[in-house]
Amino acid sequence: MWGISRARFANCSGSEASEETEIVVNVGGVKQVLYGDVLNRYPETRLAELANHVTENSGELSALCDDYDAERGEFYFDRDPDSFKCITELYYYGEVHMKRGICPMCFMKEMEFWRIDPDFLDECCKSSLNEMETELAEIAEKVRTILDDMEGDPSASASQRCQAMLWKLVEKPESSLPARVIAIVSFLLILLSSVVLCVGTIPELLSEDEEGNPMEHPTLETIETVCIGWFTVEYVLRLISSPNKLHFMLSFMNIVDFLAIMPFYLVLILTHLNTAVMELANVQQAIQALRIMRIARIFKLARHSSGLQTLTYALKNSFKELGLLLMYMGVGIFLFSALGYTMEQSHPDTMFTSIPQSFWWAIITMTTVGYGDIYPKTTLGRCNAAVSFLCGVIAIALPIHPIINNFVIFYSKQRMLETAAKHEIELMALRSSEAQDKGHEGRLRTRRSVAGAGSVWDSTMRASQSDTYIPLLGDSAQQTPTQTCKNN
Repeated sequence: MWGISRARFANCSGSEASEETEIVVNVGGVKQVLYGDVLNRYPETRLAELANHVTENSGELSALCDDYDAERGEFYFDRDPDSFKCITELYYYGEVHMKRGICPMCFMKEMEFWRIDPDFLDECCKSSLNEMETELAEIAEKVRTILDDMEGDPSASASQRCQAMLWKLVEKPESSLPARVIAIVSFLLILLSSVVLCVGTIPELLSEDEEGNPMEHPTLETIETVCIGWFTVEYVLRLISSPNKLHFMLSFMNIVDFLAIMPFYLVLILTHLNTAVMELANVQQAIQALRIMRIARIFKLARHSSGLQTLTYALKNSFKELGLLLMYMGVGIFLFSALGYTMEQSHPDTMFTSIPQSFWWAIITMTTVGYGDIYPKTTLGRCNAAVSFLCGVIAIALPIHPIINNFVIFYSKQRMLETAAKHEIELMALRSSEAQDKGHEGRLRTRRSVAGAGSVWDSTMRASQSDTYIPLLGDSAQQTPTQTCKNN
């Protein structure tokens, strides 16, 4: 029989009135004494069931614990002691709080073992659990994308496989060495085109046409043509191989790519029209405007730079802070420009002729730029200027920390997702190789043993299937969270 400790209680007359079941549990080397009346507050849990069946034989109780020491009267559990301390709070406080530093998914496995309903977890801890589940889903999606890039769809037709291969070649540099080379060449051509755009405006490098009008140097124009040709071919190939062409054309970065190459062809069309049309002033202005639009190609660098992409996403997630900053600056600009206009009216040489004109002075003052083209000349105006730039410094400094914090959080999350996905791919490759080795050993044992061939083959297949189990893609709620947290 299992050794049980019982605490006896007496009533006012001194006679024995009741006795309470007392159990000693040893969780991961940490001992704790628990009482039956406390555990029975939640009778469906493992500890309550253990307290209610302590008088039964060891065979039935062995399913509730890992081991039992009859001499010491201790029940042993090979579980996390830190998580168990949080679990016991349920019996005393009616809710469970997860300590800082414990993996949320591992803690949920502990709650499942102790048969604690997840609804008892406090709301503040559920948010951490939801964040972890979201991260695991993103890791699983990234792993699935990598596997698709590596293996492809075996059921696809030849044209679909060619389209997928072309898409990976021009869109996913990490998929293969040729795709990485294409991405590097595209990146260098973007830089070269941007440099040519800037150098082409130097007056010493401009040439003249037959009528004496300034034009771009022929060498620079040739380099520009080559770069535009590359960008055009790249854009067309990406459009042809895109799985969703409508989404491709409406994507922001693809719109930037289109705007980067479109001015070249429009200028080419306009310059080949007849002379009467080209002499129109509106056409000349349109050509200059289209040439200026070539600066949009600098945004193509964001396609090949994870840092610029992270900055873009961080700013997108900081719209609230940026909105507050613009609101503060807008109110300050309107207020101080109106005050500056009013205070400077008494000076005969005032530079504040109207409130809208004073907006420029308020902007450069509150942003501490201070060009000095407009400045107050009265004492009150200078005091107003001092207060305006002090308020501007405070208004700009307040939302800076949340914006930087959003950038750091997003950047760290992206690095974590990439590392976790890489570890998961490596783990899957290791399991696949082990499964192949075990399958080979099983086939050798099958050839050597005729009598036990069926059992050996079955055990080998079961081992292979268990080793090739992919947790992230199959059952992320049971096995992957623990492995992912350990990898991280």
